[in-house]
Amino acid sequence: MPAPLISPAEKSYIEQGIQQDCRADGRGRLEYRHVVMESGLLSQASGSARCRLGDSDVLVGVKVEIGEVEPNKPNQGRVVCNVECSPSASQQFEGRGADEMNNTLTLAIDRLLNGPQSGLDLEKLCIIPGQQCWVIYIDAMVMDAAGNLLDCVVMTTRAALYNTRIPKTEIQDLGDGDFEFEVVDDVEDAEPIQGWENLPISVTLYKIADRYIIDPTILEELCSTVTLTVGVNKDGLVCGIQKGASGSIDPSLLTEMIQTATTLAKPLIEQLDAKLLEEDNKVQEKRRRGEHVEKLGFFASVI
Repeated sequence: MPAPLISPAEKSYIEQGIQQDCRADGRGRLEYRHVVMESGLLSQASGSARCRLGDSDVLVGVKVEIGEVEPNKPNQGRVVCNVECSPSASQQFEGRGADEMNNTLTLAIDRLLNGPQSGLDLEKLCIIPGQQCWVIYIDAMVMDAAGNLLDCVVMTTRAALYNTRIPKTEIQDLGDGDFEFEVVDDVEDAEPIQGWENLPISVTLYKIADRYIIDPTILEELCSTVTLTVGVNKDGLVCGIQKGASGSIDPSLLTEMIQTATTLAKPLIEQLDAKLLEEDNKVQEKRRRGEHVEKLGFFASVI
């Protein structure tokens, strides 16, 4: 994937602005761009959401299907992740230019959502222990790449999983260790994913010169020498840490960056969850009254 270019003058301008806590778009070092989130867009999916973080645009669809359990996890369901960058999202993604980014984002999402750190109750996804379970397929499409893609994909995935509903199943014991189940087709009986509220979001900090920022633009990403991605849940607990790029981070600065990530993540999660719940309540109320539901999205920003 060919790297975009930045002139020495542009790089110096960005670095000096960050030193003065005044970025090129007027934000401070630790300010997000505007977030526009909407959920429940795809009628054929089990859950969906779209997020626009600045000019970065991501759409996530979730589909739940019945599959076989993993031999080493006979009492748990499975989560399968896939991220694709649209060739129209950036000139870098034309042809096979997006392959590296696709793999990087897919692995990062998979590490965050598979395992106890995700907060999902995977045992609730098991239908018949040792045999059948629900498999959650998460497909994310990056439609516009304008910086901070990983955080945007994680944020959108969390909203899509909140919107996801799993059909109810009825299990019958046939004796001799044999079971059979029936999937209830009534949409009203479908249940949300247990533990979605514990899902972490990621806060990626980009070190530029001797300072660090969050939610960078494309040009700011080009000035960064090293990144630190911190997964944080609603309780402010760190669920995972990943370093990116080839630069180094001083131990004292590393501690400060992790603390900054936890401080920023908690109010962001609270604000997004409140908006998701508010939007869902409005939709349910309109449906009870028999009114047409039109998705307009909502705005959320973090100070």
